[in-house]
Amino acid sequence: MTSRLIPFHRIPPALAAAALAVGAASAASADPRAQIRGDLDADLRTALVRAIGETDGPPTNGFDARRRARAAVTSAEALLRSEGYYQPILTDIVEGDENPVAIVEITPGPRFVLTAPTIQWVAPEPEPDVIRTAQAELKLEPGDPGRAADVIAGEGRIIASLAREGYPDAVTQPRRVVVDHAALTVAPTFNINSGPLVRLDGVHVETRGPTNPQWVMGLAPWHKGQRYDPEQVAELERRLLETGVYDGVAVALTPADQTTPEGNRPVVVTLTDRPRRILEAGATFSTADGSGVNGLWTWYNRFGRADTLRFEARLATIDSRIGADLSLPHWRTPGETLALSAAVVNEDTDAYIRTAGVLSADLRQRIGKTSYYSYGLGLDAGRYSENRFDPITQAPISFDRDLAILTGRGSAYIDQSNDPLNPTTGWRVTVNVQPTAVTGEDTILFLRAEAQGTAYMPVQDNARTVLAGRMRLGSIIGGGELSVPSDRLFYSGGGGSVRGYQYQGVGPRLPDNTPRGGISLFEVSGEVRHDLGKGFGVVGFVDAGAIGFAETPDFSNLRYAVGIGARYNLSFGPIRADIAFPLDKREGDSNFQVYVSIGQAF
Repeated sequence: MTSRLIPFHRIPPALAAAALAVGAASAASADPRAQIRGDLDADLRTALVRAIGETDGPPTNGFDARRRARAAVTSAEALLRSEGYYQPILTDIVEGDENPVAIVEITPGPRFVLTAPTIQWVAPEPEPDVIRTAQAELKLEPGDPGRAADVIAGEGRIIASLAREGYPDAVTQPRRVVVDHAALTVAPTFNINSGPLVRLDGVHVETRGPTNPQWVMGLAPWHKGQRYDPEQVAELERRLLETGVYDGVAVALTPADQTTPEGNRPVVVTLTDRPRRILEAGATFSTADGSGVNGLWTWYNRFGRADTLRFEARLATIDSRIGADLSLPHWRTPGETLALSAAVVNEDTDAYIRTAGVLSADLRQRIGKTSYYSYGLGLDAGRYSENRFDPITQAPISFDRDLAILTGRGSAYIDQSNDPLNPTTGWRVTVNVQPTAVTGEDTILFLRAEAQGTAYMPVQDNARTVLAGRMRLGSIIGGGELSVPSDRLFYSGGGGSVRGYQYQGVGPRLPDNTPRGGISLFEVSGEVRHDLGKGFGVVGFVDAGAIGFAETPDFSNLRYAVGIGARYNLSFGPIRADIAFPLDKREGDSNFQVYVSIGQAF
């Protein structure tokens, strides 16, 4: 029996040449370095072509062709050995005198297979359960192809498994791989130094900003003396990053020489604050939703706990306001955000005018990476100038009311899609429930409920074509069309609703064309999204919606619109431009509406 010791870690030059293409020139002039002959598996042939690589133009003479063929043999042999073919027969050939061609004739021979891998632990050994876990994570089975990449990957899985089990200092020693040419086997032995079991201490905060270290310590998802878990360390980093206050967050275990007398290792958190005060100004223009200018003054980390304090002034066609809001992330528990808001608003729509003071307080709890639920209270107090339809007299009426409205606010958002701005698979569900008490010139109790679901299904490989759908339902229980304040009624139409109609443009109208709000809502949308390549895409869509005056949605007065759109994909998401056309245009409706935004419509 003949055997050889093949140290996989000591063949980088040839192995690298096998794993990487030597480099392609332009598509117009690149030729293969050498042609391949032989009875080869399609996947193996493709890998060999990639390993041999391309060059600029054909050989210039016989000597050049021979040189290319021999270089190709070296690259091919390295690839074959890395794939488990240790007895190949390779011949370099040159054919032709005037136009010589470099050829490599390949007989790969038998493919060697793995024997049961062995892990040898450099003292001290880890705990028995950790050893069993590492062996299970190796995922190299006797009889598998003896591929070098699989052996190296298995070694990496051992180290990753040890880190998850509390051994972050684990390192590899030179592995020993025996290739038995008689038995056609590859026998790997891994030499692993696990290092000591690490238990965590507290958190050391390094920052030039005002962040309170005690607040950061409270975010750590571990307790003193708990064994190291890289997922928990990464979770602390995620919790700090999601506040949006820091330009950079680094969370890392301290070196072994900083172990405390109790045997624990601290974690160092390094924070780089973004500019603490930012002044912004903007302007918007929309043929559907009106125009406006606004200014924002934002103060980050005012209270040393990654908070955001924002002051806003906006003068707009529909919604003008001046106010402030404060966001306090990780309020009482990690993932919980307290949001406080106060504003004076003037909302001037075709259906009503509202001038009011607004206060709100909400607690939002994150569940998972992008889903959450929230609950809170809102208080509005002000004057409502409303245009309504009297169902008894069948005539439009106008009236002013001074109202105070107390609203309980509960919502949930479940996101099972694969991307926040450009989803191609999965689904999302949003539910909002608002029990509301109204007092003042009228007294009423009612419940406003709304739900929306979206779904995404790829119908081609790599999601080049995606079918997307949206459905939205709403109902007001316990209130009538005349008693519910106008801003709590349902309206439909506009960029985030039924495209092709102006804001509040879907649904029945008063004789003077004023939108008539309802107490039920139904909307549905369907899109076909197709990727054209090079960042561009096209979309075709159909939207429909209806406003009803009973608690259950009314489908008898559906309004439809169709449209097309263009997408240009940037690193953070697509830029969207849509043009939509109402199918059953009424007096006052535009022939079309144009929408430009960031992200998909839903």
